[in-house]
Formats: sequence, C-alpha cells, structure tokens
Amino acid sequence: MADKISLADKLATFEDHWSPRTVTTFNDCDVMVVKVNGEFTWHKHDDTDDFFLVLKGNLDIELRDRTVSLGPGELYVVPKGVEHRPVAREEVHLLLIEPTGTPNTGDKATAAARKLA
Repeated sequence: MADKISLADKLATFEDHWSPRTVTTFNDCDVMVVKVNGEFTWHKHDDTDDFFLVLKGNLDIELRDRTVSLGPGELYVVPKGVEHRPVAREEVHLLLIEPTGTPNTGDKATAAARKLA
C-alpha cells in the first residue's frame, strides 16, 4: 500500500446505507466501511465469521438468544453459521473485514454489490 487511508475521508464520499465500500484488501479479505441505519435482514454466513468494528454511533447485533450492543471503538465477531441482524437506531459508521466475495446477506442473490471507496 503506497499511502495511508483515512476512513473518515472514505465515509465522506457517500451517503447511502447498507452499501459497503472496499477501501483496501488484506490477506484475501476486503476491508470495508459502511454507513448503516435501521434494521438489516436476518442472515448468516456458513463459511466465514462476520467482523464488525463501530467507528461512530451505537449498533445492536441481534442474535436469536441475545443482543450484543456496541459503541465507538468496540468490535464483535459473529461466528460462522450464527444467524444475526445488525440494528442501528441512528446512523452508524462501521469497519467490516470479510473474505473477498462474501455476500453481505449470506446469499449472493440478495447481496449488495461491492463498491470501491
């Protein structure tokens, strides 16, 4: 990587929610930023864990048996195969890390297209 990456600058380039933007790659993984607001769909990833790091705001990650609440600077990894639903009651900024090509809904047919920031 030739230059540093400002996550705040990358987040400032778009307004839409639930549409991750890849800012770089790391060991066959996409490092992404995303803005979220409201409820995402219940889903799971059969082949990979799901990494969430809150940069701004507060995020609830609902699991079928409990809710994990995260604030700025906190992260949670949803184990592969565990059904979950992120919920943001206000706009939240996240850093996500996933193997390149992982559909954000766990299903390629309903996943958001990957975009570069």
